[in-house]
Amino acid sequence: MTPYTLINIDDVEDSATQFGLSPSLEARFARRALGSSNLGVSRETLAPGFRVPFGHTHREQEEVYVVLRGSGRIKIDDEIVELREGDLVRVAPGAWRCAEAGADGMQLLAVGAPIPEGDDSELEQGWWADQPSP
Repeated sequence: MTPYTLINIDDVEDSATQFGLSPSLEARFARRALGSSNLGVSRETLAPGFRVPFGHTHREQEEVYVVLRGSGRIKIDDEIVELREGDLVRVAPGAWRCAEAGADGMQLLAVGAPIPEGDDSELEQGWWADQPSP
Protein backbone atom coordinates (compact mmCIF):
# COMPACT_ATOMS: atom_id res chain seq x y z
CA MET A 1 0.00 0.00 0.00
CA THR A 2 1.24 3.50 -0.85
CA PRO A 3 2.28 5.53 2.21
CA TYR A 4 0.48 8.66 0.99
CA THR A 5 -2.68 9.86 -0.73
CA LEU A 6 -2.76 12.74 -3.20
CA ILE A 7 -6.03 14.41 -4.12
CA ASN A 8 -7.08 17.85 -5.27
CA ILE A 9 -9.62 19.52 -2.98
CA ASP A 10 -11.53 20.78 -6.02
CA ASP A 11 -12.21 17.14 -6.97
CA VAL A 12 -13.98 16.51 -3.64
CA GLU A 13 -17.78 16.87 -3.70
CA ASP A 14 -19.20 20.23 -2.59
CA SER A 15 -21.46 19.22 0.32
CA ALA A 16 -23.12 22.64 0.46
CA THR A 17 -25.11 21.88 -2.69
CA GLN A 18 -26.95 19.04 -0.88
CA PHE A 19 -28.35 21.53 1.62
CA GLY A 20 -29.24 24.36 -0.77
CA LEU A 21 -26.41 26.59 0.49
CA SER A 22 -24.66 26.97 -2.86
CA PRO A 23 -23.51 29.40 -4.27
CA SER A 24 -23.18 31.29 -0.94
CA LEU A 25 -21.16 28.45 0.56
CA GLU A 26 -18.84 25.83 -0.84
CA ALA A 27 -17.85 23.07 1.61
CA ARG A 28 -15.47 20.28 0.59
CA PHE A 29 -14.74 17.63 3.26
CA ALA A 30 -11.71 15.59 2.22
CA ARG A 31 -11.24 13.05 5.05
CA ARG A 32 -12.83 10.12 3.22
CA ALA A 33 -11.23 10.98 -0.12
CA LEU A 34 -7.84 11.01 1.63
CA GLY A 35 -8.58 7.72 3.38
CA SER A 36 -7.73 9.34 6.71
CA SER A 37 -8.78 7.75 9.99
CA ASN A 38 -7.11 10.21 12.38
CA LEU A 39 -7.48 13.60 10.72
CA GLY A 40 -10.19 15.60 8.98
CA VAL A 41 -9.52 18.37 6.46
CA SER A 42 -12.06 20.60 4.76
CA ARG A 43 -12.17 23.81 2.76
CA GLU A 44 -15.05 26.23 3.08
CA THR A 45 -15.54 29.22 0.82
CA LEU A 46 -18.07 31.80 2.00
CA ALA A 47 -19.53 34.46 -0.30
CA PRO A 48 -19.23 38.11 0.80
CA GLY A 49 -21.35 38.77 3.90
CA PHE A 50 -22.55 35.15 4.15
CA ARG A 51 -23.01 33.64 7.61
CA VAL A 52 -23.24 29.86 7.93
CA PRO A 53 -26.89 29.32 8.96
CA PHE A 54 -26.04 26.86 11.76
CA GLY A 55 -23.53 26.51 14.54
CA HIS A 56 -21.79 23.26 15.32
CA THR A 57 -19.71 21.63 18.02
CA HIS A 58 -17.67 18.46 18.41
CA ARG A 59 -17.65 16.43 21.62
CA GLU A 60 -14.10 15.12 21.10
CA GLN A 61 -12.59 16.70 18.01
CA GLU A 62 -10.33 19.75 18.20
CA GLU A 63 -10.29 21.94 15.08
CA VAL A 64 -7.98 24.59 13.66
CA TYR A 65 -9.30 27.05 11.09
CA VAL A 66 -6.84 28.76 8.74
CA VAL A 67 -8.00 31.84 6.82
CA LEU A 68 -6.66 31.26 3.30
CA ARG A 69 -8.33 34.26 1.65
CA GLY A 70 -10.42 37.23 2.66
CA SER A 71 -11.65 38.07 6.12
CA GLY A 72 -14.62 37.67 8.39
CA ARG A 73 -15.61 36.63 11.87
CA ILE A 74 -16.12 33.45 13.82
CA LYS A 75 -18.37 33.14 16.84
CA ILE A 76 -16.98 30.70 19.40
CA ASP A 77 -19.43 30.11 22.24
CA ASP A 78 -20.29 33.70 23.30
CA GLU A 79 -17.25 35.45 21.81
CA ILE A 80 -16.97 36.93 18.30
CA VAL A 81 -13.43 36.88 16.89
CA GLU A 82 -12.36 38.98 13.89
CA LEU A 83 -10.40 37.02 11.26
CA ARG A 84 -8.11 38.11 8.44
CA GLU A 85 -6.01 36.32 5.86
CA GLY A 86 -3.31 34.20 7.49
CA ASP A 87 -5.03 33.90 10.87
CA LEU A 88 -5.27 30.52 12.59
CA VAL A 89 -7.82 29.87 15.31
CA ARG A 90 -7.99 26.68 17.39
CA VAL A 91 -11.39 25.64 18.69
CA ALA A 92 -11.50 23.20 21.60
CA PRO A 93 -13.82 20.21 21.77
CA GLY A 94 -17.21 21.18 23.18
CA ALA A 95 -17.08 24.80 21.98
CA TRP A 96 -19.79 25.98 19.58
CA ARG A 97 -18.67 27.79 16.43
CA CYS A 98 -20.04 29.51 13.31
CA ALA A 99 -18.28 31.56 10.62
CA GLU A 100 -19.28 34.67 8.71
CA ALA A 101 -17.49 36.21 5.72
CA GLY A 102 -16.54 39.86 5.46
CA ALA A 103 -17.14 42.16 2.50
CA ASP A 104 -14.67 40.28 0.25
CA GLY A 105 -15.73 36.77 1.24
CA MET A 106 -13.60 34.28 3.14
CA GLN A 107 -11.98 30.94 2.45
CA LEU A 108 -11.14 28.69 5.40
CA LEU A 109 -9.17 25.49 5.71
CA ALA A 110 -10.34 23.42 8.69
CA VAL A 111 -8.21 20.67 10.17
CA GLY A 112 -9.50 18.46 12.96
CA ALA A 113 -8.23 15.58 15.05
CA PRO A 114 -8.75 13.07 16.46
CA ILE A 115 -11.62 11.57 14.51
CA PRO A 116 -13.74 9.59 16.98
CA GLU A 117 -15.87 6.60 16.05
CA GLY A 118 -19.21 7.68 14.62
CA ASP A 119 -20.35 11.29 14.44
CA ASP A 120 -19.29 13.47 17.36
CA SER A 121 -20.82 16.65 15.98
CA GLU A 122 -24.00 18.48 16.86
CA LEU A 123 -25.68 21.18 14.72
CA GLU A 124 -28.07 23.93 15.70
CA GLN A 125 -29.85 25.93 13.01
CA GLY A 126 -29.83 29.69 13.62
CA TRP A 127 -27.28 29.40 16.45
CA TRP A 128 -25.80 32.85 15.58
CA ALA A 129 -29.11 34.42 14.59
CA ASP A 130 -29.28 36.69 17.65
CA GLN A 131 -26.79 39.21 16.22
CA PRO A 132 -26.99 40.92 12.84
CA SER A 133 -24.19 40.80 10.32
CA PRO A 134 -22.06 43.96 10.23
